[in-house]
Amino acid sequence: MAYTRELIWDEPLQKPGANISVIPYTLARTSTNKLEGTSNSGFDLGGDAKVAVGPALNLDLTFNPDFSQVEVDQQVTNLDRFEIFFPERRQFFLENADLFADFGVDRMRPFFSRRIGIARDEETGQNVQNPIYGGARLSGRLNNNWRVGLLTMQSARDLDINNPSVNYTVAAAQRKVFSRSNVGLIMVNKQPFTDNQISDSTGTAFDFNRVVGLDYNLASKDDTWTGKVFYHQSFERDNPEKSYATSARLNYNTLRWRGRFSAQSIGENYNPETGFARRRGYNRVAATIEHRWYPKSGFINNHGPGFDFDVLGNAELGVTDYDINLLYAINFRNTSRLSLRFRREYVYLFSSFDPTNTDGIELAEGTDYIYNLIIARFTSDFRKKLSVKLSTRSGGYFNGSRLNLDGSLIYRIQPYGSISLDFSLNRIRLPEPYNDGDLVLIGPRFDFTFTKRLFWTTFVQYNNQIDNVNINSRLQWRFRPVSDLFVVYTDNYFPDTFNSKGRALVVKCTYWLNL
Repeated sequence: MAYTRELIWDEPLQKPGANISVIPYTLARTSTNKLEGTSNSGFDLGGDAKVAVGPALNLDLTFNPDFSQVEVDQQVTNLDRFEIFFPERRQFFLENADLFADFGVDRMRPFFSRRIGIARDEETGQNVQNPIYGGARLSGRLNNNWRVGLLTMQSARDLDINNPSVNYTVAAAQRKVFSRSNVGLIMVNKQPFTDNQISDSTGTAFDFNRVVGLDYNLASKDDTWTGKVFYHQSFERDNPEKSYATSARLNYNTLRWRGRFSAQSIGENYNPETGFARRRGYNRVAATIEHRWYPKSGFINNHGPGFDFDVLGNAELGVTDYDINLLYAINFRNTSRLSLRFRREYVYLFSSFDPTNTDGIELAEGTDYIYNLIIARFTSDFRKKLSVKLSTRSGGYFNGSRLNLDGSLIYRIQPYGSISLDFSLNRIRLPEPYNDGDLVLIGPRFDFTFTKRLFWTTFVQYNNQIDNVNINSRLQWRFRPVSDLFVVYTDNYFPDTFNSKGRALVVKCTYWLNL
């Protein structure tokens, strides 16, 4: 975008009129839970509306939103000590999503829209789906220099898990500065509603949670220099100290050299309940430098070595995590890519942890581990009908070893669609008395476009870590522009017996009306 020019029309564009759209939906659903011996059926109504407030500013409204046609998340093998990040897939939250979601950095966001529509069952410790009454979003551009966003959503009360109705509101403003940089301000508020039918034995059910943040995003005129500096502060009833998150990052990118330096400091009480904080209470420094050579002939476009490191720690314990990497990357002329990384890694455990996540004996709190591993990735030419992605992270693993292979095979059937197979294989070996692990995750997927109006997607996932086979199949018929009939079937099985755990069938119709 740094090299694009201003678009000038030969004639003024015609005014579109009121530019208001209403998108109602109706659906019928039925579901069974074989584990609990329950079933449920019913009908539902709701809808959205879009109002053009200005040429680049839209007001979106939603009432009793339903996301049953949204594709299920792609499962991952969970070998992590921290919460896993899954991207937002719901359409209402995706438009102008960067205006709200790009504050902060990866794994440290003051606002994460997937927190909306999720509640925690304190008895089981599990997250459960929480219906949304409705909401509104005003977002877009005021002029060439200003972008604004205001989002408010009201979740439903759930007496079964003693969860009150909660309002989520986020406001964001972004001002362009210099040639391509910008300054942004965000304010996030999570406010439960007092309810006599909700008991508050812990004294926390109706506590508010707020975050205020300021970000500066650097982008030089020719894109050689990019970066970000931010400071965020969370606020709660007790307003504990060290409730901040701050970071600075600077990237340098030219034809032959690429470099990056970043530093972070996250307070131990920083708590963005409507955001995403992978971990808290640490200081971090990371840097990368890479060089690229460009051969004048042959099948290699560019190649070169690199070095990077990532160090985390705190004032009490000193260094608690680090990894040091030697790397080499090759980009081929046919667009395929190969990268190798030789890593030395150190981990200190703040709490006990089972490295296989198979409910085995846990490594003790306060122990530390240092080991070596190889990380390699290969991506083939995606212009071909058959393409492949392969990666491995193999070598030492805590007090044992891990052999890993992840990948995707994709075959395009022009012009009708594609068949793909995602897989993750892990062979973990730990000394006695800890569990070994042979973890398999396989997910074939079918995407077909039969006509310009009829589409079919089916996603199957087998995951032996959670002992589950999941099937999600969606048929979409676009019977008129932007108006659809969806038939969605979901089923979960025990893989050894193929006995069903539970299944659901949804038939949903949406209709787009321009007023």
